[in-house]
Amino acid sequence: MKREIVLGDKKVYYTIRHSTRGRYLRMTIEPDGVVEVSVPHPSFERFVDKFLRQKSKWILKHLAQVKKLEGRTVIKHSKKDYEKNKGLILRQVEERLKFFNSFYQFQYERISIRNQTSLWGSCTRHGNLQFNYKLMYLPKRSMDYVIVHELCHLQEHNHSERFWKLVARMIPDYKAIRKSLHKYVMQEG
Repeated sequence: MKREIVLGDKKVYYTIRHSTRGRYLRMTIEPDGVVEVSVPHPSFERFVDKFLRQKSKWILKHLAQVKKLEGRTVIKHSKKDYEKNKGLILRQVEERLKFFNSFYQFQYERISIRNQTSLWGSCTRHGNLQFNYKLMYLPKRSMDYVIVHELCHLQEHNHSERFWKLVARMIPDYKAIRKSLHKYVMQEG
């Protein structure tokens, strides 16, 4: 059941969850902005409001961060997830690179899959292409855009008009796709 409390001048919604594993009150903030308070025993429920007021500064700060993420897609990731999926995404990237490069005919050296926190891909001056394993969470068309983007950097290592014309040959709607990538947020978790 959702409850509410006023912290500062903001109405905050929270739920209580009973947890037999814990010994103390704990809380998390869910993606929808609801605070979830875990209590070790039903008798602790009487302390929840006081606990929330004591933690009000932290709660309000984190609720503001959640607000910034509204309308965005959070991609949670972990090292374990990376280790499990990097081979799969490498095969997918190699397949798509081969397809697109049959058109461009660019020379590249190595392809690697990384666990990057903010970049979808990169191209080095030596012709190495690096891709974020989290491409697997994107729609196929967005993944194709990232691959073509990095492939085109092999010829134009900048974002000049010539570069974008190269990208547009295979991804004519690149502007919309590029804009849509901003809705994704990568979070470790």
